[in-house]
Amino acid sequence: MNIRRLLFDVDKALARPSLLDIAEAVSRCGGVQAFNIAVGDVDIETLDMNVTVEGDNLNHDEIVKAIEHTGAVVHGLEQISAGDRIIEPVRRSR
Repeated sequence: MNIRRLLFDVDKALARPSLLDIAEAVSRCGGVQAFNIAVGDVDIETLDMNVTVEGDNLNHDEIVKAIEHTGAVVHGLEQISAGDRIIEPVRRSR
């Protein structure tokens, strides 16, 4: 299966690792062509982030190991896109 986009829910301590540490770790993973790290909630001791990774034939386990090797924690996989192209999510109206 050609995984093209992964969106992870990631937490890290405020002080360490830095966002640059996480960025460097993700950039070294196979198939990664682009990624985005967006800070969400900031707590007294932690920072909540969404890490979106795009590329060809992404390896979920390799990316999780790289992020966690920095000292951050992956809490879950929020989105996966696979196939020949990426389909953007469509918002449903209620």
